[in-house]
Amino acid sequence: MRIYKFVVGCAVGLFVGALNLANAATDLSKEAKEYRQFVIGQIDLLLADTEKFVGALKKGDVNQAKAIYPLARMYYERSEPIAESFGDLDPRIDARLADIKEEGRSESDWSGFHKIEQILWEQNTTKGTEETADQLLLDIKELRAKVPTVKVDAELMLTGAVDLLNEVSTSKITGEEDIFSKTDLYDFQANIDGAEKIYQLLRPHLLKKDNSLAKEIEKQFKSVNDLLAKHNHSKNGYEFVGYDKLSQAEIKELAEAVNKLGEPLSRMGVILE
Repeated sequence: MRIYKFVVGCAVGLFVGALNLANAATDLSKEAKEYRQFVIGQIDLLLADTEKFVGALKKGDVNQAKAIYPLARMYYERSEPIAESFGDLDPRIDARLADIKEEGRSESDWSGFHKIEQILWEQNTTKGTEETADQLLLDIKELRAKVPTVKVDAELMLTGAVDLLNEVSTSKITGEEDIFSKTDLYDFQANIDGAEKIYQLLRPHLLKKDNSLAKEIEKQFKSVNDLLAKHNHSKNGYEFVGYDKLSQAEIKELAEAVNKLGEPLSRMGVILE
């Protein structure tokens, strides 16, 4: 896709910028605690939806499983700054087939959401998903047990917000994340939601340090969310169009909006000065 090099270059710059943090002079322990609770809440919802997802798979209900799949994954995508912290647990839950092949492993080593996605959309059946579904549920339960053990601090939150945008600009925007279902926009929205939650928690401190930067970040969040809303057919939830339905111009517009958000967001480290 032509946009790929454009967004990757910007994303790397954002990530490096986010790592250039000063030593914390502001007490953000309250915000860190609130963020931990937010992620725990998201993983609780992920677990509940994964149980429904596995139930639909075992009943042989393809349509219900397809409907739950992108919505359940949104909870995971919002939580990735913490959810990705546990060794091989994240790959077991969320690895793409391309990741497995890139590591030189066979398809038999593949597990998680995307393996089930392939069967649901390519074969239009739930047959063959049972073992993977059982393991996925066990992995989500393990994730839920481990999340409260993570040390959450200002650096994790600040780098996490930019990492979520990096996720969008390096994989979501290219359509390689949900290659079988074309449900990438759900993940796209969830990553933006996760970054915005971190911003909202840190916003009072940023307003004191740099009001104009806060206003710029809010402006760019609105721009991205407005663009995503154009592709969401539900007024009260999420019903995004398939990613393959977007034109190259629409994809480029989204990519540029994410990059315009990432630049000011990467400067939130000013609150630690």
